[in-house]
Amino acid sequence: MTTDRPTPATDLTADRIPDLAAWRRDQLAALLRFAEPTLRADGAAQWLDDDGRPDLTRPVHTWITSRTAHVESFASLLGVPGAGERADRALHGLRAVLVDAEHGGWVSSRGPAPRPGDVVDSAEEPVDGTKSAYAHAFVVLAAASGTIAGRDGARELLEAALAVLDERFWEAGPRMHADEWSRDWTVLDDYRGVNANMHSVEALLAAHDATGDGEWLARAASVADRVVGWAAENDWRIPEHFDASWTPLPEYNADRPRDPFKPYGSTPGHGLEWARLLLQLDVAAGTPGARTEAAVALFDRAVADGWDGAHGGGFVYTVGWDGVPVEPRRYHWVAAEAVAAADVLGRVTGDPRFAEAAAGWWAWIDRYLVDHERGSWHHELDTGNRPDGVTWVGKPDVYHAAQAVILPDLPLTGSLAASAKAAGRILG
Repeated sequence: MTTDRPTPATDLTADRIPDLAAWRRDQLAALLRFAEPTLRADGAAQWLDDDGRPDLTRPVHTWITSRTAHVESFASLLGVPGAGERADRALHGLRAVLVDAEHGGWVSSRGPAPRPGDVVDSAEEPVDGTKSAYAHAFVVLAAASGTIAGRDGARELLEAALAVLDERFWEAGPRMHADEWSRDWTVLDDYRGVNANMHSVEALLAAHDATGDGEWLARAASVADRVVGWAAENDWRIPEHFDASWTPLPEYNADRPRDPFKPYGSTPGHGLEWARLLLQLDVAAGTPGARTEAAVALFDRAVADGWDGAHGGGFVYTVGWDGVPVEPRRYHWVAAEAVAAADVLGRVTGDPRFAEAAAGWWAWIDRYLVDHERGSWHHELDTGNRPDGVTWVGKPDVYHAAQAVILPDLPLTGSLAASAKAAGRILG
């Protein structure tokens, strides 16, 4: 499949990285080194600051711990020294620290615990007991990747996490996932969202690779196809927010354009992420080409809306339903999903415009996002491509960047861990 759509201009032709494959592998090694301090002795992963030091003022989050377990699991399959032990520790953190032993499932976060000398009303560690589909999807992803990597206790964790996702979040009627419960599972929020469902698709594809159970693949397909239907009716901008009956709420969070998880408007980064997931779904389902047209349409809309070539490049965070930027700051995860989507689309379609776009974006990433002094990638830039921290303070984790830099070296499967297993110990 080819198209005559132009490659997005990046104005970085002279800065193309000469040996991109070697650069990406060096990046993965550097990202994993930067992330090593995230894990506490008990396995819970801490939020990292700009220098890679744990930010002890913040709680430990289920989503960060899960993403750490996932990244270290696929890194262990690639032969990265020490990754297997770190994966085991993070998986233990999910089983022992962030699990809710009283009510079941996983809390959103714990802590920070009071430090010696603090004046507090209670010595108990504060807990955000919200039960979110977003966090639970990442527990499934962590456990599935750990299972594929043969990590200790991962299969039992996967069985438990899939049971919670199925029993508490899956809505059989619309064949989508609900979003948020109270800690004791007595109150289900009316809000429904695509972000949690997107990561549920990612997790279910990994669960299918880990278990061979076709039900998880069928659910991933039903969610993805419904989202594609909404996007196709909306000029390929994905509606993100819905009420309990799955009626779109286009003005949701209009007063919160910088919300890190539920921002107003259309999110180009999610269009890019969905483009990749659709093609991974086709590989897993054995339906080559079935969703390629939709993936290309999502990619092209996201790039047209999101790439800010007039101001030094970079992808804006959100746009309105007319495509005009609402939050023009650049978040690192959007650029990571752009190069990942371009790589997969290039392989599936054979169209060289995708590789050309990715080469320019990698150069932009190296120039602006990679922190060559302190490590990892800046998580947020302002509109002048200078490091900023309005929404994302510090460098919490390396999940998006680590996936993006290694994906082009791996065969295409339904999940990163399955791809890493198929590639073998290429980094050992």
